[in-house]
Amino acid sequence: MDSPATPHRHLYLVDGSAYIFRAYHRLPPLTNPRGVPVGAVYGYTTMLWKLAEDLHKADGPTHLAVILDKGSTTFRNALYDQYKANRPPPPEDLVPQFPLIRDATRAFSLPCIEEDDLEADDLIAAYARAATAQGWDVTIVSSDKDLMQLVGQCGIGGGCVDMLDTMKNQRIGIPEVIEKFGVPPEKVGDVLALMGDAVDNVPGIRGIGPKTATKLIQEHGDLESALAAAPGMKAGKLRDSLIEQADMARLSRTLVALKEDCALPIPLEDFELTAIPPDPLAAFLTEHGFTSLLRKLGGGASAPASGAPALQAGAGAGADAGDAPAQDASRQPLPEWPAVERGAYACVQSMGELHQWIARAFEARVVAVDTETSALDSMRADLVGVSLALGPNDACYIPLGHRGSDMFSEAPLQMDKTEALAALKPLLESEAVLKVGQNVKYDITILARAGEAVGGITMAPVDDTMVMSFCLDAGRSETGLAGHGMDELSDKHLGHATMKFKDLCGTGKKAISFAEVPLADATRYAAEDADVTWRLHRLFAPRLADEGGTRIYQRVDRPLVPVVAGMERHGIKVDRARLSGLSTEFAHSIAALETRIHEKCGGPFTIGSPKQLGDVLFDKLGYKGGKKGKSGQYSTDQSVLETLAGQGAEVATLVLEWRQLSKLKSTYTDALQAAINPETGRVHTSYSLVGAQTGRLSSNDPNLQNIPIRTEIGRQIRDAFVAEPGNVLLAADYSQIELRLAAHMADVPALKDAFAQGEDIHARTAMEMFGVVDRDTRGRAKTINFAILYGISRWGLGGRLGVTAEEAQAMIDRYFERFPGIQRYILETLEQVRERGYSETLFGRKTWFPRINSKNQAERQGSERAAINAPIQGTSADIIKRAMVRMMPALEAAGLGHVRMLLQVHDELVFELPEADVERARPVIEAVMARAAEPAVSLTVPLGVEIGTGPSWGAAH
Repeated sequence: MDSPATPHRHLYLVDGSAYIFRAYHRLPPLTNPRGVPVGAVYGYTTMLWKLAEDLHKADGPTHLAVILDKGSTTFRNALYDQYKANRPPPPEDLVPQFPLIRDATRAFSLPCIEEDDLEADDLIAAYARAATAQGWDVTIVSSDKDLMQLVGQCGIGGGCVDMLDTMKNQRIGIPEVIEKFGVPPEKVGDVLALMGDAVDNVPGIRGIGPKTATKLIQEHGDLESALAAAPGMKAGKLRDSLIEQADMARLSRTLVALKEDCALPIPLEDFELTAIPPDPLAAFLTEHGFTSLLRKLGGGASAPASGAPALQAGAGAGADAGDAPAQDASRQPLPEWPAVERGAYACVQSMGELHQWIARAFEARVVAVDTETSALDSMRADLVGVSLALGPNDACYIPLGHRGSDMFSEAPLQMDKTEALAALKPLLESEAVLKVGQNVKYDITILARAGEAVGGITMAPVDDTMVMSFCLDAGRSETGLAGHGMDELSDKHLGHATMKFKDLCGTGKKAISFAEVPLADATRYAAEDADVTWRLHRLFAPRLADEGGTRIYQRVDRPLVPVVAGMERHGIKVDRARLSGLSTEFAHSIAALETRIHEKCGGPFTIGSPKQLGDVLFDKLGYKGGKKGKSGQYSTDQSVLETLAGQGAEVATLVLEWRQLSKLKSTYTDALQAAINPETGRVHTSYSLVGAQTGRLSSNDPNLQNIPIRTEIGRQIRDAFVAEPGNVLLAADYSQIELRLAAHMADVPALKDAFAQGEDIHARTAMEMFGVVDRDTRGRAKTINFAILYGISRWGLGGRLGVTAEEAQAMIDRYFERFPGIQRYILETLEQVRERGYSETLFGRKTWFPRINSKNQAERQGSERAAINAPIQGTSADIIKRAMVRMMPALEAAGLGHVRMLLQVHDELVFELPEADVERARPVIEAVMARAAEPAVSLTVPLGVEIGTGPSWGAAH
């Protein structure tokens, strides 16, 4: 113990490696005056500075050091050559920043410690042990679960260890470790040895997740006792795994153990904190152009010592340490850009000015492009103008289709549209210049149509800030799917409120076309869109690399943008007469159903009114189970009606039929006729690349993805989608792709074997579950197969199968017993999502779940169900997207470039082609789809593809 004359010592050990990657993820790409990347260096410097300031405000450290990993290989790799083998190499632009980050640490006059063959965690453990032995308290600045093994450790001198998670501004002591792992810190290594660690590729024991690992250690005390007890356990998979994989568990225990006895490179006494000398820090900031931090320091080397953070105290419980909370991590610190200044934008009204902008764009190599049009429908809108941006406030608007506000006013001065587009065409098509847009597929279509007079315009290469945002932050906002529109992105990431279209053009009957907006206002609005897009791109591009989004964006979503734009332009032909006939048939059927419903209910009422329907069902007819909401009216949603129908209420069945027919008539047979483009005679749906949280494409205006798949009525509607004379439609559908992916991702041998042998997977499941295969057991197995993957509860499964919740739970338990890999997948997925906040597909697509740890049970359970399915459904979406991107090049290589890909609906692609080419095209399409995952992902199950053809979409199934 320290004597009364000895001052108390408190050592802070900063896990610097974690700081590096957090800094890299949070900032856009920056370069210093010599052109060297320094975005991560700047972020690391600001984070270290903030830590210094926060600790200075509280009663904290007397000593401090930053600990770093020196290399990717340590003594653990000699023990197990697959240790950390799954970790990707660091981003290319981060590698040259590693030495500069060490320079940044030394600029603060702080010790920067790293050693060959050791991880930072080992050095932290060794210093913590040495310090506590001398009576020092130790705080580890990190959230690393491996370091939690040290929490509460006290030396003979009386000093103890805790942790500080600056991301959550939370102190981590023994209670927090027990809450996380269910065991005290000294047992954490035993839990980790059993459950393994996917991040570090620590094997653990297959089939044992966090809960089982914790339970085993709680019951037996430690790893060796649990392994010794295995032979006496109840026969089953757990017992066998513990016996068969005991050596792997012991190896894992060695891998997760921290090497506390390694030599200390620098004595503890050298960590003593004093006021930081400003001169080295000022010189470092000046060298790398960090002017804002230099101003904060006091202007340069002449600044007084008091201008630098003193680092003489530590963060207490109330300190505001660390960065923003995890849910706000997508908002990045802004570069030193000037605020948006709409008055700085140029209106280009002559060819000479236009050529100057084009020349500058070629020099810049990156240009933001936006179009202004007369309507939202890209297949019916006319081009009104184009805006370009080359940097902050360096933007222009090129009016091309403005007119006077009435028949007596003259059109403003502007260039001939054909001449201007001819000048823009080389820029828009140049492979040497990156074009950046927000929802750029709309601009691709507009420019392609408007540029027909100059031989067509194909805008490439392109980046899309809307899609980039989605790849980074899908589901991250509290509003779920919202947040990827320009207005939202500008407000969130730039802190700038954009001009609103309605403020220029109005709404309702008094609304005007953008072509009538005065040029001064049009310039401010349109050029601002390009300016904001340019700024967003500069923020998102480095985040993609830093946060692991480059893979999904570059390999899947980015190349899909022009493909989808082409599909939208092609459209699909519909038989107007057939649709009209169906509308008439549906109208008669709806009228007949109304009559029967009114007869059953004793008189007429408005069936489409939820209030009137509820009053009739529960008050007048007296059916049980009616529940009133806050509005005071009964709920009559589909689940309520299905429950009543299941209880024998015929009127509920009739109402469900009435609703379906009414919806199909209004949504499809009526609406599709109105959606036929008068110029092309085809229907052109619009696909959203950001409409579904898991990455699936969504179809709008009209929505072609909600047509019933297996009903006769749905088939009749699909029969109205037809090929042109001499052509046929070809439908290629992935067979049970989500179950195949589940078998691969959860590593279920029985299911993988069934798919490999081409068996009926539902029959195989029925045999595994019930021991017999008939129509009833196969149907139940099919329901269970899909329901389990959606995280269904026992009550939900019971409702679907018509059994009690207890019976449903017994089926779930039996399913997990037969297919333990599925249960392990579910547990591990939920654990990872709770820990990281997001799920991930096999191709690296992240889906965020901000409510996964909500105290609200309904919110939490809803997030858990979605999180279980997201990696599977998302991987399925990624695969079909990859197939779409590869499809046309493969067809062109086979001499089938005239084949057109028209639709993507769920797991299906629809093509139009000459009937004579079907036999040549079929194997090409099947091969592309079957191999779409390769080489990025090697699946252990085959992807089955079912192909059909016919004169209509319905006939192709």
